[in-house]
Amino acid sequence: MIIIGVAVGVILVVAVGLFFARRVDGDSTNFLVAGRSLILPLSAAGLMGQAVDSNATLGNMDLSFSLGFWAGASLPLGLSLCLLLTGLLFAARMNRMGLFTLPDFYRQIYGRGVEVTASILMIAGFAILLAGNLVAGGYLFERFLGTSYTVGVLIIVAVVLAYTITGGMFSDAYTALVQMVITAIGSVSLLIWTGLHFGLSAAPGTGPFDFEQLTTAAGGAPINWATLISLGIGDIVAIDFMQRIFSARSPATARNACLTGAVLTAAVGVCYALVAVAVGSVLGPDAQTPILFTLLGQFAPAWLAILVLSAIVAASCSTANGVILGTASVAVRNIRGMRDPSIGTGPSGTDPLLRAVRWTMLPMVLISILIALRVPQTGILLTLAFDLLLACLLVPFVMGHWWPTRATRAAAVAAIVVGLAVRLTLFVLTPTIFGSDNTLLYIPNSLITKDFDGYPTFLGLGASLLAFVVVALVRPPRVPATLSRREDYQDLAAASATGSRSGAVSR
Repeated sequence: MIIIGVAVGVILVVAVGLFFARRVDGDSTNFLVAGRSLILPLSAAGLMGQAVDSNATLGNMDLSFSLGFWAGASLPLGLSLCLLLTGLLFAARMNRMGLFTLPDFYRQIYGRGVEVTASILMIAGFAILLAGNLVAGGYLFERFLGTSYTVGVLIIVAVVLAYTITGGMFSDAYTALVQMVITAIGSVSLLIWTGLHFGLSAAPGTGPFDFEQLTTAAGGAPINWATLISLGIGDIVAIDFMQRIFSARSPATARNACLTGAVLTAAVGVCYALVAVAVGSVLGPDAQTPILFTLLGQFAPAWLAILVLSAIVAASCSTANGVILGTASVAVRNIRGMRDPSIGTGPSGTDPLLRAVRWTMLPMVLISILIALRVPQTGILLTLAFDLLLACLLVPFVMGHWWPTRATRAAAVAAIVVGLAVRLTLFVLTPTIFGSDNTLLYIPNSLITKDFDGYPTFLGLGASLLAFVVVALVRPPRVPATLSRREDYQDLAAASATGSRSGAVSR
């Protein structure tokens, strides 16, 4: 009965996606950024849908259950912080520039080489993020349908591709609206049911007001703060978030959608974290993960299980949709260099850019499937993805906005190379990743212990910032120092709006 109910929800989402796919009408601008026409509810739902994924729900609950409220809640709260900062500082600016993908910004500011480098790093990070969402589907169908984990991963991929390949951003926007309504209702219902049946008290030291989780190393403060910073700041350079910002019909819509999404993301995430710490004594310390599936399968009534599991599938599909679309767009537009959506139409009635993006989705998905089969975890994959982007790409992005006269190609390259080198070196030398064993790539050594976990996030970002500032100060400015930031930004925006591929690349 449970799996039938979930199947009905999946069919509804696919039907909505296919129905609105017709609005693409063979135009890659419609496919990539929904014709830049999305109103506030659709924009906000899309941003929330990218934030409230299976990492921020299943991963949130598993970490909260085992390590305390702040270990898990730092995932959705970090994503909420990202949307808040993006809305306040960047959304209106980025929407006004008329871009198609986030690496377009790096090309405008730093040139072609940095664009390609940023694109490769983003695709790598988001392949990890997509894998985390495929993990949720694998576990769900394994637990409730009786399939193998691998078959479960393939099922969720098939569902998402069914409407993503056809409808692009239009399908994403309208399915996200449906998915986020289901997610909001499901999370609140789960919290209320848990409170009525088990209460909402937490074991000592694990609750939301036990702030030693944020102030002491023994309470996990370095890891919890690293998670908040990695997602709250590193996620600013998220290709899926930015593509929804580009799709909003106005700068004000983009800004308000980010702020609305921030509030809703935090609310949903806190619900799941509170449930996790409340059921610790009920499930016991050895409960099978994902904890949410164990709770629903053994204790919850069928109607609640159907509602919440539908919400999890919806969240996974929404994020997977955006990531597949975003990575394929970046691969074609920014790595291959196929940028002009008006090149002309092919024999199928669609322009070549649209056709190329659709075909490129398949290898992007294959990479994530391989990662999901190798590392079947949720929350850790989310944090790791943006930890890498935080160490490499955030500093050049922020400086391109707020220190434009010194935002040179040399400074950006230095920030990327140094940040990546420091972060990867610390990654392979640290035995744990945000509290979990480093099963990806660990070189045994006696220099770094698990107590160092969390600190590499800050050291990678600090190294990137230091490298950028040093190089920026010793190199000549990119434009005359008398040029104001507003004038510089307007020049770049005008170049983007007219489709200029040259950008301001004199260094």
